[in-house]
Amino acid sequence: MGDSTRFKVYCSQCREKVELAAAAFRLALGATQERTFYSFTCPSCGAAVRKPAGEKIVAALTGAGVSTMRLLPVEG
Repeated sequence: MGDSTRFKVYCSQCREKVELAAAAFRLALGATQERTFYSFTCPSCGAAVRKPAGEKIVAALTGAGVSTMRLLPVEG
């Protein structure tokens, strides 16, 4: 299921538009939307890219079977 779904994204380092399989992404669900993000490694330049993930992105990535982790709030 996740292997056939591909996403087009821009690398924030080299500005290349790349197409990656769902398996290339990681999704982190934070306590708030501001702390929710997805990440991938750019195949063009090798940079570790991290971008904010809104509701639609979260739904698309989880629907494609992207590996998801839930971030716990830091207690101070």
